[in-house]
Amino acid sequence: MKEAEADEWQESEEEVEHIPFSHSRYPEKEMVKRSQEFYELLNKRRSVRFISNEQVPMEVIDNVIKAAGTAPSGAHTEPWTFVVVKDPDVKHKIREIIEEEEEINYLKRMGPRWVTDLKKFRTNWIKEYLDTAPVLILIFKQVHGFSANGKKKIHYYNEISVSISCGILLAALQMTKMVTKQVAFVSFLIL
Repeated sequence: MKEAEADEWQESEEEVEHIPFSHSRYPEKEMVKRSQEFYELLNKRRSVRFISNEQVPMEVIDNVIKAAGTAPSGAHTEPWTFVVVKDPDVKHKIREIIEEEEEINYLKRMGPRWVTDLKKFRTNWIKEYLDTAPVLILIFKQVHGFSANGKKKIHYYNEISVSISCGILLAALQMTKMVTKQVAFVSFLIL
């Protein structure tokens, strides 16, 4: 890295607020019960492409995004940005962009085996549910961020961290019992 480029990057932050860890352990029977209930809840999750247009309280959307934001990340850099889209025109533009890319995926990028494997799910590059869903949650991966002084800050393990955050988002949506009905969740991994 050139010396001028090195000056653009933030040195490690020295003053980071320490949040003490507090822990309470459940009795074994309670742990077994809770783990079984959580498994049963998540085992009911399905990937569907038929979305209700029924409105969703924004407080619910805020809470599931906050839950996703608790995901672990490399050096606690939190390399994600969540964007909530409700405007029908913007949702439609997003749909057009996604369908254009997905058509290329199906016809060129994925290969015949992958496309064949998807046939049983009766899915293709047409994503009508992106117009139907009252809310889209877009997740963007950040390769780097910026500190308060404007210098670049590296985001370590950004793709893995964002993937974990997406998993927590799906679990949080399943907890609300609306993941298959009202929210389309779209992950954009920006390289």
